Amino acid sequence: MSYLRQFNFLSVCLRMILAMCAGGIIGFGRTRKKKTAGLRTYMLTGIGASLAIMISLYEYEMMTNGLWAPIVEEIGMKYDVSRFAAQVISGAGFLAAGSIIAIEHQQVEGLTTATGLFASVCMGLAAGAGFYECVLITCVLIILVLNVFQPLERMYKRHARNIDLIVEFESVENIQQITELLNEKNASIYDIDIERTTRSGEHYPAAIFSMKMSKGKMSHANMISSIAELDCVYSVEELIA
Repeated sequence: MSYLRQFNFLSVCLRMILAMCAGGIIGFGRTRKKKTAGLRTYMLTGIGASLAIMISLYEYEMMTNGLWAPIVEEIGMKYDVSRFAAQVISGAGFLAAGSIIAIEHQQVEGLTTATGLFASVCMGLAAGAGFYECVLITCVLIILVLNVFQPLERMYKRHARNIDLIVEFESVENIQQITELLNEKNASIYDIDIERTTRSGEHYPAAIFSMKMSKGKMSHANMISSIAELDCVYSVEELIA
C-alpha cells in the first residue's frame, strides 16, 4: 500500500481510474433519475479533479527531487501544492451553479446535483492525492445520501404539516371560495401567490397556497382531494422540492 501512495506510474493510473469509477458509480444513479449531470459528467469531474491535484504533486516532486531542483535551489523559488486544488474547488462552484435552474411556480431544481458535483470533485482530489480510503468512504456516503435518504426525505415531506399547493381555477374571485374551504379544514394560510397559467389556449389564474395543516388525521392527499372537488378548480398539485 505504501508503494501505491508514492508518486509513480502505477499509482497515477490507479488514482485516475479510481476517481473515474467512483464518479461513474455516483453519476450512474443520477442518470437513471434523468438528472442534468449524469454518468459522464461525474466521471469527467472526478478525472479532472484527480489530474489537477496530481499536477500539483508532479510539480512539487520536480522542484524538490527532480530536474527542476537545481534551478529552484538557485533562485530560491517556493511552491504551494494546494494552489491547484483551491482553483479546482473554485471552478467546481461555477460548474455546480450551472446545474441550478429556476422552474415554474417559483421552484428551483438542481441543488442536489450541484452539491453532488462538488462532492465528486473533492473526491477526485482525494483520489489524485492517493487518499484511497477517503475516496471509498466518500463514494459510499454520497450514494447513501443521493439514493437511500431521498425516499426518507420525501416520506417526511408527505407527512409534514406544512404544505404548498398550486391550484388552477376559473377566476380570481374563486380564491375566496378556496380559502373558506381551507379555513373549514383548520389550515393556517401563510401566503398566497397569484400566477397565470394557460389551459387549452386560454389564460386562467392560478395560486400557490402555503399553509400549515392542523393536527389530526388530515393528510396531504385528503387536503388535495377536498380542494379538487370544488367546481371552480381545474387542477391541484403539491409542490415538493
